[in-house]
Amino acid sequence: MQSFVGVGVFRGRVIGPARHMPPALAEPPMGEKLESSTAPETAAANVKAAGAAVKTQLLERAGRADGTGKEVLEATALMATDPMLIKAAIKLINAGTSAERAVWEAGESVAQMLLNLGGYMAERTHDVHDVKSRIVAELRGVAAPEIPDSAEPFILIAEDLAPADTATLDPTKVIALVTAGGGPQSHTAIIARSLGLPAVVAAAGVHDISDGALVYVDGSAGVVSTEPGDAEAAAVAIWQEKASLLNVFDGNGQLADGTLIPLLANVGGAKDAQEAAAANAQGVGLLRTEFCFLGNSTEPSHGDQVAAYKGVFDAFPGRKVVVRTLDAGADKPLPFLTDSTEPNPALGVRGYRTDISTPGVLTRQLAAIADAASQAEADVWVMAPMISTPAEAADFAAMCTGAGLKTPGVMVEVPSAALTARHVLDHVEFASLGTNDLTQYAMAADRQLGPLAALNDPWQPAVLALIQATVEGSISQAKHSASLEDARPKPVGVCGESAADPALAVVLAGLGVSTLSMTPRALPAVAAVLRTVTLAQARQLAYRAGAAASAAEARALVRDGLPALAELGL
Repeated sequence: MQSFVGVGVFRGRVIGPARHMPPALAEPPMGEKLESSTAPETAAANVKAAGAAVKTQLLERAGRADGTGKEVLEATALMATDPMLIKAAIKLINAGTSAERAVWEAGESVAQMLLNLGGYMAERTHDVHDVKSRIVAELRGVAAPEIPDSAEPFILIAEDLAPADTATLDPTKVIALVTAGGGPQSHTAIIARSLGLPAVVAAAGVHDISDGALVYVDGSAGVVSTEPGDAEAAAVAIWQEKASLLNVFDGNGQLADGTLIPLLANVGGAKDAQEAAAANAQGVGLLRTEFCFLGNSTEPSHGDQVAAYKGVFDAFPGRKVVVRTLDAGADKPLPFLTDSTEPNPALGVRGYRTDISTPGVLTRQLAAIADAASQAEADVWVMAPMISTPAEAADFAAMCTGAGLKTPGVMVEVPSAALTARHVLDHVEFASLGTNDLTQYAMAADRQLGPLAALNDPWQPAVLALIQATVEGSISQAKHSASLEDARPKPVGVCGESAADPALAVVLAGLGVSTLSMTPRALPAVAAVLRTVTLAQARQLAYRAGAAASAAEARALVRDGLPALAELGL
């Protein structure tokens, strides 16, 4: 038996045959020249046409997907006609390079540049490599490598999946996902969670597993083993027995002593919202409004935006729906809004900051949100991403007031916002912790890179300290409020992927977080574990985690204090 240890990103234990992603498209020969019979103008036109064809194909796949998968496909489609990539290829063609080799070298160059930038832009390297191969395949008239087909369910093994492939995984065929690269907050990991697929990422060495070999995967422990025996079969049987207890959430998030911890859903559109409501989510903690913008070459009209937002609001009449305003930039470029020439887009104009470079888009979006809210019965809250200072929070709150929106808030994903939460919350009504970005920025670790997975872990004590600082900032703000002597702390929720980890959810509750928002599939497991601890116990476990010297130690200490995890097969 061989065992490989990576990072578990979604629970589940399965045994099945391994299937590897097919080999990548063969690289065009180094130094391949343009045929003398082909004019550079013709080759350039062919490249443009191939890019447009790939974009169309990806958008067609996006039309069959929904939620996070749809967003990823639409973002990847934009890369297929990205001016930076196409212009670089045409420049090489004009210098005498063949079209296929030009696209390949241009893609390699753009990908390396993005990788050097780090952060969000490094994540885009996967999109570029995928799109580069698809354009070359289109030029050759062959199919690009796809997820293997099989008559029986299988465990998919890959270096890392291209976003376009991950977004269209068929969970009836792919029963688990294992990658040698990637990280816990990568697109691959996020979509695996949304599909409910047991998944392990950053598992070095798994390419050595023979195709067709029987493999055991434990998505909670992050373990992959070959030649599974009786012990692994028993573990799978226990999981299958316990998993049935984790399929339904009754719509009441609370601790063992009755302390309420509402459990909300992260959604990316009306269909997601309807599915979340059917899963008994107590509201929406994160509506990603990018779904309305991605794939468009121009800003959506007021009417289009109103209709899109109202579709979500209507799924939760009388319930809270937290809308995140457009988080464009970095890994979500928009041709009418973002600057592709920024030297470091991860630290550049993205989220709320786009209002600096392109005033008006945010104001128009807030007007559309307000219009949709006036036509629905949902309790609409609105928050801005990438807020860094109290002054920015005040400006956003004023914009919301101008639009007639009564409950403005901020995303806390920049460490400065966590450390100055008391003053930030002087201006807004709530805060929501985006732990994906907060972790990446706090640890200076690209969330896409497998070698940095240990750093890019929300269990890091430094990240827990920033979460605690945000909650304490809310308490401090309430104590110093001049408006009410008995002012209550303003709500601080979590809408990052960390809320979907049942053990970490207990820690977050112990730190004083008021609501948790996650993929709807995670609701039953999180609810089940929260109900096994009192607030006092959750606080004690949070203290242990915060006092630990490492993420691994923090996780181990908390898991040791939560016997329900083993009992439920988590």
